[in-house]
Amino acid sequence: MAASQGGPAPSLDVITIGRASVDLYGQQIGSRLEDVGSFAKSVGGCPANIAIGTARLGLRSALLTRVGDEQFGRFLREQLAREGVDLGGLKTDPTRLTALAILSVESDKSFPLLFYRENCADMALEEADVDAAFLATARAVVVTGTHFAKPNTEAAQRKAMRLMRAQGGKVVLDIDYRPNLWGLAGHAAGDNRYIASSAVSERMKSVLPGCDLVVGTEEEVLIASGESELLPALKTIRALTPATIVLKRGPMGCIVYEGAISDDLEDGIVGKGFPIEVYNVLGAGDAFMSGFLRGWLGGETLQTAATWANACGAFAVSRLLCSPESPTFAELQYFLKNGSPHRALRKDEAINHIHWATTRRRDIPSLMALACDHRAQLEEVAQKLGADPARIRDFKVLAVKAAARVAAGRPGYGMLLDEKHGREAMFEFARHPFSWLGRPVELPGSRPLRFEGSQDIGSALPEWPVDHCIKALCFYHPDDEPALKQAQQEKLRTLFEAARKVGRELLVEIIAGKHGPLGPDTIARAMQELYDLGIKPDWWKLEPQASPAAWAAIEQTIARNDPWCRGVLLLGLDAPAEELEAGFAATAAAPIVKGFAVGRTIFMAAAEAWLAGRMDDEAAIADMARRFGALTELWLSTRGRKAA
Repeated sequence: MAASQGGPAPSLDVITIGRASVDLYGQQIGSRLEDVGSFAKSVGGCPANIAIGTARLGLRSALLTRVGDEQFGRFLREQLAREGVDLGGLKTDPTRLTALAILSVESDKSFPLLFYRENCADMALEEADVDAAFLATARAVVVTGTHFAKPNTEAAQRKAMRLMRAQGGKVVLDIDYRPNLWGLAGHAAGDNRYIASSAVSERMKSVLPGCDLVVGTEEEVLIASGESELLPALKTIRALTPATIVLKRGPMGCIVYEGAISDDLEDGIVGKGFPIEVYNVLGAGDAFMSGFLRGWLGGETLQTAATWANACGAFAVSRLLCSPESPTFAELQYFLKNGSPHRALRKDEAINHIHWATTRRRDIPSLMALACDHRAQLEEVAQKLGADPARIRDFKVLAVKAAARVAAGRPGYGMLLDEKHGREAMFEFARHPFSWLGRPVELPGSRPLRFEGSQDIGSALPEWPVDHCIKALCFYHPDDEPALKQAQQEKLRTLFEAARKVGRELLVEIIAGKHGPLGPDTIARAMQELYDLGIKPDWWKLEPQASPAAWAAIEQTIARNDPWCRGVLLLGLDAPAEELEAGFAATAAAPIVKGFAVGRTIFMAAAEAWLAGRMDDEAAIADMARRFGALTELWLSTRGRKAA
C-alpha cells in the first residue's frame, strides 16, 4: 500500500465508486407499488450504502460519485456527512438530477422497483473525476458492476483500479448486477436479478484480473463468468483472477474461496449464518459487503469477516430501508454476543435501541435551551393584562430571535416551542442554526398525563420535522397511588412506542416535588420504574436536586439501564437566578447533566411588559437575550468552560 512505499499512511480505509440515489420505499407492506400511499426517504445506491455501512462499522470511508445541484443532491451530501463519510470525492453536477429508486414490498419475494436514472448525475461520472491524489489517501477502492455499463463510468472505475493497484492498495469488485441498468429489461423490471448476456459477461470478465476481492450472489457469479452453472462459473473466475471470491447465498450465508476451486462447492471458508425473517432483500448485499470489508480490511480472519458480513446482511433483510438499517459496530457486537429471540430482528427492542441510539442525527454533548413552550402561564398573563391572547404567538417569535442572538450560530443551543402558540416561532427557529428543538405534547397541568389534542399521538408525529424532539412533562412521584401511576406509565409507554415508530427523539420531564417529598432517591426511583417498563428516553428533564447523593443516584440509574442516553437537562421552575446558580453548581460533579432548559426566569418579565405595551419588540428581544446570555455564561462557568 501507499504507506509501505514510503508515503504517508492512508487517511481512508476505503473509497466506494458509483451509484448514489435517493431511495423512496413504500411504507405500506404487502402492497402493490400502484397502491402505496407514503414513502420513506433515505440514501441509496450500492456504493453509497457501502460507504455508510462501513463508516457505521468504524472504517474511514469515502464515496466517489456525482449528485445533482438540487435538494435531493444536498440531502445525500448532508446525510453522508452525518454518517461520517468523507466527501472529498463527491462531485456536484450542475446540469443533471440526482437519481431516484422507488420500491414497494409486495411480499417476502416480490419487491417492485423503479429506477429513475436517465441522464442522472452519478451516471455522468467520468475519468477526470477520479483524482490520483484522492485515491492515494485510501487503502482500498470498491468498484461496482453497474458503473461498467457505460463508457464514461467504466473509464472512471478502470482509472481508479489502475491507480489503486499502482500504489499497492486493494481493489474490490461488487458485481452488483441489475439487468435493466444494462438496458436488458424494461422499466417495470427493476427487481429482475438475472438475465444472461454475453456482452455483460465479456465486460465483467475483463474487469476480474485487476481485483483482489470479488463478491457476488450466485446469479452475479454466473453473469461475471459467462457460465450457466455455478461450479464452472467459480472456476472460470478463478482462472481470470487470484482474488478472494465471496459467494453470497442468502439465508445460507456465504462461502469464501481462496486458491484453487475444488469440485465441492462447500469446500471453502464458511462464516456463521443467521436465519431470519425476510422483510426486504434490497440493501442486504450492501450491508453484507460492509461487514465483510470491516473484517477484511481490519485484519480479521476470513471466517470472522464472513460471519460479520452474514450478520450485517441479516439486519438489512429484516428491516425496510437500505443504508439506514445497516448496523453500527456496537449493534453488531451486541448481536454476535447475545443473539436475538426474534427471527424478525426489527422486533428486538434491545437491538433496536442500540441501533437507534448509535445512529442519531447529530452529537449534542451539551445543550443550553430557552424553554418557551409555556401555554397556560402565558395565557394567564394575557388574561390578567387584558391583552389579546393571539399576541402570544408574536411574542414567541421574539423569544426565538433572542435565543438566536445569544447562540450566534454556535453549537449547543436550543429551544422548547409549542404547537399551540409557537408555529410561527418554529418557522423563525428554522432560519437559525440551532442544535435542538423540543416540542411538548402534554396537556398543561394534566395529572394523570394527557396529550394536548388527540390522544392518538402516533398519528400526529409524522407531520413533525425529523429533528424535532418530543417533550412530555409528567407530574410523577414514585409514591403516588397505584392507579394514578399505572395511568401515567401507560401514557408514557404509548408515547415512547410512537416516538420510536416514527423516528423522533423523546425527552421525558419528571416533576415529583409538587406532589410529594423529594428525597435523595425519589427521582432515581421514578426513573427506574419507567425503565422497568422499557421506556428509554433520549433525554431526561429533571428538577434541581438538593444533594450530590441525589444526582449520583440518578446517574447510576441511567448508567445501569441505558448507557446510550443523551443525558439530563435541568429545568428552572421559575426560580430566581441565584437559585439556578446553586442548582447548576450542584450538578458540577454529575457529568450526566448536559445542560438546562429554562423558561420563565428568562422570558416572563419581558412577556408581561411586552403584552402590556410597556416594551417594544427590540427591547423585549434585548431583555430576554441578556437573561439567557447570563444564564448560559453561568452554566458554562460551573463546567469551567466558555462559550465557543
